[in-house]
Amino acid sequence: MSGSKHPKEKQREEALRTIDRAQAESETITGSTFVRMADRAKDHLSAADKDEEDRIEVWGTRIGRIAGAVFAVGLVIYLAVTYL
Repeated sequence: MSGSKHPKEKQREEALRTIDRAQAESETITGSTFVRMADRAKDHLSAADKDEEDRIEVWGTRIGRIAGAVFAVGLVIYLAVTYL
């Protein structure tokens, strides 16, 4: 009986392999989600959805979106300082 493992030990090893596999897959999903969100934000702020032929529209959209993001961050900081 020196070559065979106890059934509980086999079950434990299988459970550990399953946990390792689940952690590896969840890191891949989380990482790809973060990358997708970052790419989407970059495209949004750079006005990638606007017609590149119309430079005024592209730059106006970029300025407006960046100003909106700066305002939102400033508002969050203001509210956090004021009410916390």
